[in-house]
Amino acid sequence: MAFIDYAIFIAYMLGVLGIGFYFFKKNEDVEDYYVGKRNVPASHVGISVVATDVGGGFSIGLGGLGYIMGLSGTWLLFTGLVGAWASAVLIIPKIKRLDEAHGMMTYPDFLRHAFNPKVAGVAAVISAIGYMGFTGGQVLAGAKLFAATILDELPFGMDPTQASLFFIGFIIIAYTSLGGLKAVIYTDTVQWIILLFGLIFFAAPFAISKIGGLSDLKQRLPEGYFSLNNLTAAQFINWMVIIIPIWFIAMTLYQRIYATKDVKEARKAWFIAGLFEYPIMAFTGVFLGMCSRVLYPGVEQEMGLPLLIKGVLPIGVTGIVVAAYFSAIMSTADSCLMASSGNVLNDLIARLTRKKLSDKRLMTLSQVLTLAIGLVAIFLASYFANVLEIILLAYSFMVAGLFVPTLGAYFGKKKSSFAAFWSMILGGSSCLVLIIGEWKLPFGLDPAFYGIIVSLVVYLLFTALDKQQAAKTA
Repeated sequence: MAFIDYAIFIAYMLGVLGIGFYFFKKNEDVEDYYVGKRNVPASHVGISVVATDVGGGFSIGLGGLGYIMGLSGTWLLFTGLVGAWASAVLIIPKIKRLDEAHGMMTYPDFLRHAFNPKVAGVAAVISAIGYMGFTGGQVLAGAKLFAATILDELPFGMDPTQASLFFIGFIIIAYTSLGGLKAVIYTDTVQWIILLFGLIFFAAPFAISKIGGLSDLKQRLPEGYFSLNNLTAAQFINWMVIIIPIWFIAMTLYQRIYATKDVKEARKAWFIAGLFEYPIMAFTGVFLGMCSRVLYPGVEQEMGLPLLIKGVLPIGVTGIVVAAYFSAIMSTADSCLMASSGNVLNDLIARLTRKKLSDKRLMTLSQVLTLAIGLVAIFLASYFANVLEIILLAYSFMVAGLFVPTLGAYFGKKKSSFAAFWSMILGGSSCLVLIIGEWKLPFGLDPAFYGIIVSLVVYLLFTALDKQQAAKTA
């Protein structure tokens, strides 16, 4: 990049850190830090939701899907639209009314109310681990973008992506540990608008111009890239199984529900988020990935989009668009760090500590936890090569353990804490075993599918046993 691009990028990052420091001074207590005093407008929450769900990790991943399969990659975010609107209709009225009555701050708070503290504790562990992995995916996305656009050459044969992990990780951790949820939500609005504007009005037109037009793009891509059925049924089912349930169990989403004023505002935010995910972001990210395949054939699939940004944009614009992509990465990473640290602090440490800690002590502890979890996320990111892979693995683990008991909490007539506890442990652990074992599973379905089946069988069986035991003792 040219000097002016570097200047724009550095100024942007300093500005973001400044916002984090501003809200560090403004935060009054833990409720302010984690749920923004429960009065954030729907427009800000809605954009923050989509910025979190389709931040840099998914954006880079979408580009990779466009690179290897074309427009069919957009189905990944169609599942996000379905999940957002389904949760808006089915669960937001229930959870927001509980929040208004009990002042909840985390997803496990809901499970504690529906079941018992043990169930909430297991959910907190699963959620914290999952979001730690998800944060690692965002750090890796940022490292790939940084390595392709800024730090593309290093002496002594050093790997630019690995070196970038630590720089990007530091920016994300410092910003998030300072600011809390308000800093995350309000900057998400600006960041995501910059991202969308940069991709639609700069990256896409310049890429098409360099290729020679849409007709040339179509001719130079493999057959089926402009089709919506260039994927297998198993692939589509896997995306549905992994992503739709996330909208019912994601800690980051519960925090944003709690941050809204009432049910109407929360549902409005979710409808906004769904529309931005699909079709707007879905087709934008995948289309740019398709362009990158033509311009940079033979590179690693998720490096195509960062290389496109660096290679096709004029001086000055490159810095803006690179900053936009980093903003998307930060929008997701900061929210995931907040979710993981919130689970550990509010659902584990605060519940296990016998003496009540002061707000000042809790604030300091929350920031230390955010820092520590961020460092572990950087370590995890160093072991993966593919952003979308680490994100979907984290989702699979969380969904397999948490989805069935959460549905039971919302819609079950008989709520069994015993069933929920073992459903989480056996569903999540079975999925984890399948992931680690790397076995070829029947029908090509994701480990999450089989983890959910295990979780469902355990939940139904143990609920029935609970009923029988209750009947005997009655």
